[in-house]
Amino acid sequence: MTARRPGGPQSIPVPPASRSAGDPLWRDRDADFSLTAVLRALRAGASSVKQPRPDEKVSAVLMLLAESESDSGAEILLTRRSSNLTNHRGEISFPGGRVDAGESIIEAARRETHEEVGVHPDVVEVHGTLSPLSTFVSRSYIVPVVGSVVERPSLTISNDEVERAFWVPLRELVRPDTFSWEWWSVPAADDGERPMFFFHLDDETVWGATARILHELLCRVHGVNHLDLPNW
Repeated sequence: MTARRPGGPQSIPVPPASRSAGDPLWRDRDADFSLTAVLRALRAGASSVKQPRPDEKVSAVLMLLAESESDSGAEILLTRRSSNLTNHRGEISFPGGRVDAGESIIEAARRETHEEVGVHPDVVEVHGTLSPLSTFVSRSYIVPVVGSVVERPSLTISNDEVERAFWVPLRELVRPDTFSWEWWSVPAADDGERPMFFFHLDDETVWGATARILHELLCRVHGVNHLDLPNW
């Protein structure tokens, strides 16, 4: 068994009834992690069709991609949410937030990214969206927007919302010592179980909605249909 990387201090409420899901869906598949190939795969893949529930607030996050400065392929921008926030405090996330009245999903993703980490909307090229998902803690309906920049922009962090912003090469996320997934017993799931995904980095652990979005991204890059999983 491959030893996991250290991970971070994130608090993960693992239920008593959880079990390992085994190997990743992309096992034995190769992938091209160049930015051009990643964007092509994301545009070609299928997303789930799901509408927000009446009690959910619509939010948008930006999956911002750039070519690595070290020739390791595409990288993605992640943030650690402030420990002072009401919901999802200290968790790893994408820049994003609520969609304001009269604002589109794409406008919201670009605006929130500018407010949180200082990336100007004009430098972000948008390539579409991935599958929307719902969170049960904050009652949010989240739409992931795929964007890219020609080169890494300078980041200016809003300390009220973000404690840290950092880039991670996509190929790091599929390392055997980084990725794991489990089946959790969740009452809200149709058959009582839901897949949960984890990315154990050297100093952070990505889980929850962000890990779910990253899992879809990586499945698409590898040509795997993630929609075959129950309760997606």
